[in-house]
Amino acid sequence: MFVDSHCHLDFPDLIAREDEVLANMAANDVGTALCISVKLEDFPQVRALAERHPHLWASVGVHPDNADCDEPDVARLVALADHPKVVAIGETGLDYHWQKDAPEWQRERFRTHIRAARETGKPLVIHTRSAAEDTLRLMREEKAGEAGGVMHCFTESQDVADAALELGFYISFSGIVTFRNARELKEVARRVPLDRLLIETDAPYLAPVPHRGRTNEPAWVVHVAEEIARLRDEPLARIEQACTDNFFRLFHHAQRPA
Repeated sequence: MFVDSHCHLDFPDLIAREDEVLANMAANDVGTALCISVKLEDFPQVRALAERHPHLWASVGVHPDNADCDEPDVARLVALADHPKVVAIGETGLDYHWQKDAPEWQRERFRTHIRAARETGKPLVIHTRSAAEDTLRLMREEKAGEAGGVMHCFTESQDVADAALELGFYISFSGIVTFRNARELKEVARRVPLDRLLIETDAPYLAPVPHRGRTNEPAWVVHVAEEIARLRDEPLARIEQACTDNFFRLFHHAQRPA
């Protein structure tokens, strides 16, 4: 089966079609998905999705773009993560594209998430955009490698990928890797070690070719796997198996479907 390692099924475009989205997953052999938290205010809905469906899992965290929201502390993240369906901390990280003043509160929030991940033993889901140097610096300073995790929706250079791999992190590719103009990213996808590779949709965003421009959904993670198989000249079944094994190795609190 395929696994979507990062999606937002609680977002309006998808939760309104919950039954259809899950049926499409099944029809495309997508057997598991990780539903990602972006605000503590919305976390109960993310958790409820995972509770309703045995093949869905949840994270808890606050996205770095969200400035006007309930601010987490370590104790609260640890408490919310103490649930059998919560398998990760995040999404967290740094985003200087939208937060152009590179605010200190964003860096402190990232440190909070890393500390919570280390305390819970649950891996990090890291978002970085226009902030790779600071992201890696904080990961090193806070010993993020002790928790492990994934660089989600990876769009950075090979050097950034290598630095994250050295810290023990996985690299996840989204539908962006299917875009014709993503030449450098395609080269990174060729070179990431097979045992550190993950695939995702980031649904409802970033629909892969041939669905580009439409509302994305977990069923379409198959197209990400197909492109990576093509780039690496590997059988699709090998990419499928490796990414699924990698998911359950990293998110070790998630149970693989029988």
